[in-house]
Amino acid sequence: MEKMIYLDHAATTRTLPEVTEVMEPYQDIYYGNPSTIYEFGEKSREAIEWAREMIAGTIRARPEEIFFTSGGTESDNWALKEAVHLHESMHPGSRGKILTTPVEHHAILNSCEELKQMGCGVFFLNVDETGRVFLAAAEEAVLENEDACLISVMYANNEIGTIQPIDELGKMAKRRKILFHTDAVQAYGHLPINVQRDNIDMLSASAHKFGGPKGVGFLYIRKEINLPAFVHGGAQESNRRAGTENVPGIVGMGKAAELAYKRMGMESRRIRHLRDYLAYRILREIPDVKMTGNRKYRLSNNASFCFRGITGEAAAILLDTQGICVSSGSACSTGSLEDSHVLAAIGIESEWAQGALRITLGAENTKEEMDYVVEKVKMVVADMRGMR
Repeated sequence: MEKMIYLDHAATTRTLPEVTEVMEPYQDIYYGNPSTIYEFGEKSREAIEWAREMIAGTIRARPEEIFFTSGGTESDNWALKEAVHLHESMHPGSRGKILTTPVEHHAILNSCEELKQMGCGVFFLNVDETGRVFLAAAEEAVLENEDACLISVMYANNEIGTIQPIDELGKMAKRRKILFHTDAVQAYGHLPINVQRDNIDMLSASAHKFGGPKGVGFLYIRKEINLPAFVHGGAQESNRRAGTENVPGIVGMGKAAELAYKRMGMESRRIRHLRDYLAYRILREIPDVKMTGNRKYRLSNNASFCFRGITGEAAAILLDTQGICVSSGSACSTGSLEDSHVLAAIGIESEWAQGALRITLGAENTKEEMDYVVEKVKMVVADMRGMR
């Protein structure tokens, strides 16, 4: 392929060269097991603690509140399942209830479904046509569900980019003495996050969404919460997540976090300008298209559309032949014949939802690329509609 324009940064990002550089020594030089007592292993342990401090600082947490995992999915599973177990241990005979939204990632929704099969209650908070939680309705739901033990609402949506009112939800959870978890996989590294200000008790993140390596992430757990261990077998991660640590991955995630938060302001403005230019041209030059998600409260790199009269997955394949990488929705749902659960939840009819395309920009994208993409999207949509 002569030309490749990557516009699926919500699915994954390129591992930054600076990240690869800091990881390399821990793969073939300082490869000692961090749990050993000799100096060689100490090098690995020091590197892990450096990354822990770096990540903690980016969200205004304490280092001892950061626990390394294999990624966002594991972190979400840990937060939900062990929050329920914690509730059961403190309230014998009560299975508790989770309050969440219908637009969450499947790591949350499928965990909720499993917990439901085990007797835990699950209540879905209403969202508006842009995917944002109705705060008044959420407050009502909290009052009506006295056995609620956890509120879990994603920081920003992976399909339509909508940012939730996390600060207000955190205040509400604190007032009602309910644990508050947020899946920040799409937000961390792209938005400023302050767990103290927003009363966040638990937060999930994944390194490969912000320039780090795949297969590593973290779960922030507020120190005052005695969340049970999720993986048993060893004393790693303060006896809460057993298993020999992925030292290169953790170091890489620490470096990626450092770079992301250092560059965030300027890079976010640049990408938002490109995103707005792309969206303006598509909405102006292509008929029967609508932009989904919230226009104001939105990730700066996300442009998600629904084109009537086409199939999004087929359009993504055709764009791939033109050297353009986009998706028809969440990477975890690729290949599914069903409409997106996110689009269904915000009231998008099937004839529109079938034509969903998600375009997510990153650091390497340019205005020239946006012009090329618009022309190719116009061509593909017209071809699929039989108008050319």
